[in-house]
Amino acid sequence: MPRPHGFTCERHRDDSVVITHRGRTAATLRGSRAENLLAEVGSGDAQLVRARWTGSHKSGNERVTRGHPRNQR
Repeated sequence: MPRPHGFTCERHRDDSVVITHRGRTAATLRGSRAENLLAEVGSGDAQLVRARWTGSHKSGNERVTRGHPRNQR
């Protein structure tokens, strides 16, 4: 599975954090959630952390679900 890329985050004056993916807003976090994100980004792989916090990451089961009868067209 390829590593996530294209995520950036920007902290604003009102202590909110906006996470963008390839130039589009993916999530806006405020308060303690924004602080927790910034702490986690500082301690690990920033791209992976941002992808996980936005929910824009692959969970690894995409190949399995492709063959499910509901997904056949």
